[in-house]
Amino acid sequence: MPSINVVDMTGKKVGTVDLADSIFAIEPNKAVMHQMVVNYLAAQRQGTQSALTRSEVSGGGKKPWRQKGTGRARQGSTRAPQWTHGGVVFAPKPRSYRLSVNKKVRRLAMKSAFSAKAMDNEIIVVDAISLDEYKTKVMVDMLSAIGADKKALIVLPEVDRKVIKSASNIKGVKTAQVGELNVYDILNADKLVIVKDAVNKIEEVYA
Repeated sequence: MPSINVVDMTGKKVGTVDLADSIFAIEPNKAVMHQMVVNYLAAQRQGTQSALTRSEVSGGGKKPWRQKGTGRARQGSTRAPQWTHGGVVFAPKPRSYRLSVNKKVRRLAMKSAFSAKAMDNEIIVVDAISLDEYKTKVMVDMLSAIGADKKALIVLPEVDRKVIKSASNIKGVKTAQVGELNVYDILNADKLVIVKDAVNKIEEVYA
């Protein structure tokens, strides 16, 4: 069972916490993590692009010239794809890019992502994050003190408006509750900053 130091908002060690082997110490499965990253990025696509096919373009009802005798290639419509203002051959249409991934694969991918971060010593457990007011500077100072001043994902046990708002305009920093976590955000962060109470929730959800 891996043990990790718990620090306060100033970066001072205040204790340790044991992480569950079944979540933070498995052999990371790169294939399922890749699958979930592809799934996440595909789901971000709006899928609203659209163009008109030759049957949908206005005009083109009359044959441009007679079939034979002109010396030119035969044409049936001025809205065929080879014509200016013609339709698009394989026109994109609104669609969903979402992929289907079963529950077991999702859980394995999440455990693999947590374990990969633990293996690389990129998990920081904070005793608590408490703000008296909406103050970005306090969050910046905290992240700098604990060594997470680059790209960081802050995992909260529950919604905390002051923390979320204070971190929202810091470049490279994201916040999420345990139920909102995804493999892409975990792997994309340089440091995974987890509030101590959130560790217990993670173990409850993924144990």
